[in-house]
Amino acid sequence: MLLSDIVLRGAERHPDRPAILFNDAVITYADLARRVSRLAQALRRRGAGRGRRVALLLPNAPDTTVAYFAAVAAGATVVPANPLLKPAELAYIWGDSDASIAIVAAPLLAGAREALASLAGARTLVAAGDRSAVPAEIATLADLLDERPDEPLAPSEAGENDPAVCLYTSGTTGKPKGALLSHRNLLVNCRQVATALRMTPDDNMLCVLPLFHSFGGTVGQNTPLFGGACFTLVESFHPMRVLEVIERARPTVLPGVPAMYAAMMQIPVERKPDLSSLRACFSGGAPMPLALMEAFEKRFGAPILEGDGPTECSPVTSVNPLGGVRKCGTIGLPIEGVEMKIVDDNDRELPDGEIGEIVVRGENVMLGYLNQPEATAEAMRGGWYHTGDLGTRDADGYFSIVDRKKDMLIVGGLNVYPREVEEVLYAHPAVADAAVIGAPDALRGEVPLAVVALKAGASASAAELTTFCRERLANFKVPRKVVFRESLPRGTTGKILKRLLRKELDLEGRP
Repeated sequence: MLLSDIVLRGAERHPDRPAILFNDAVITYADLARRVSRLAQALRRRGAGRGRRVALLLPNAPDTTVAYFAAVAAGATVVPANPLLKPAELAYIWGDSDASIAIVAAPLLAGAREALASLAGARTLVAAGDRSAVPAEIATLADLLDERPDEPLAPSEAGENDPAVCLYTSGTTGKPKGALLSHRNLLVNCRQVATALRMTPDDNMLCVLPLFHSFGGTVGQNTPLFGGACFTLVESFHPMRVLEVIERARPTVLPGVPAMYAAMMQIPVERKPDLSSLRACFSGGAPMPLALMEAFEKRFGAPILEGDGPTECSPVTSVNPLGGVRKCGTIGLPIEGVEMKIVDDNDRELPDGEIGEIVVRGENVMLGYLNQPEATAEAMRGGWYHTGDLGTRDADGYFSIVDRKKDMLIVGGLNVYPREVEEVLYAHPAVADAAVIGAPDALRGEVPLAVVALKAGASASAAELTTFCRERLANFKVPRKVVFRESLPRGTTGKILKRLLRKELDLEGRP
């Protein structure tokens, strides 16, 4: 079974059942499968197939789901990217993945063309959106869907152990690494999540998480389709908009990141939305503050169950059990089929209560990193995926994340690797030294903060450095504050001692 079969077989079993609710549109399984099949054929005619990769640069919209499953049905590997990325960032991802086709939202075509122009080799660009906003020489999704509408879709040459999706995530080099997730990895995780959520065909998942992200892709989109349910798709997160959609569409499950729940708490107290349709909310992507969890539940009456999982694990690995014992402040128990343990620096398992690295094993764990055998071998030592999270396990088997072993920041549920930001700062002619650390933020969980030392005789303002970064990085990676110092503390090996900077700035809650 391939990942795309959850749509194609779903249409055979329950063609008239809603698959996607989007604004006022209802897309049935039959409608979705028809579009997926047509687009898959058109992509194959343009070279998509086993061993090839199709890049997506799309916002939350039905076209994104269609393109995602069409590429997979064609036998190719999907490479989603954040629409906020700048051309240089896109060029790295598309070049590293050697994507031969890029499907891009019409408003993002200029940046996409700039990124493609910097790459060697011919690549096919397809636009999603209104034809009037697309240059005549670029084909649109609508064009592809209308090419040969009645041609049946031949079976894919891909197998269940071939990569279905390549998700780029931050790594130790400061450049994103492409985590290869197989059809089996993703299908297994869908089954695991559906079991943990006790999903039925009557469920309606609210998907406001971005589909390019592993959390949104697996939990918001794939899992409800796997279970024959539907999902309500929301373009982007705005607290009032989400609350209005909940009242109108009556979803039963809401997955989100802590920043979303915090933002929903900011709406005026006189606004009393009806969230009674929600049987559960789930939180992941970043630590959930206990005070926020308690305040949200008290105000809206919807319980929040915290879980966790890295992109490399498809991504869900653990969650506080629905209907079982909830231990607030923990990431819960490993979900069915997932093994987790705590190990020391020599990969020896530690007893309950001791702090060590969380490692994971299961059929949901990735195939490896694209083009990075050494990084794959390091991450998968002994057959266990090393998460980089420091945590503990209690006597009942519940896991808690104590700190992050690496310096990676999580900004509103999105990963930001400090070295990538630091390298941009170092490119400024006035910067001699730079370190990026996380600062707490009520809405995003944390935000990047830059500590900078300028070259002798040089000058630069915080606003200038921020603008310099914004021109080269997605906005969520840009430091929200720049602190100037004459010099930065370094150890005997020359490494900047971020621990001392955090202590000085009263940010010792960070690793």
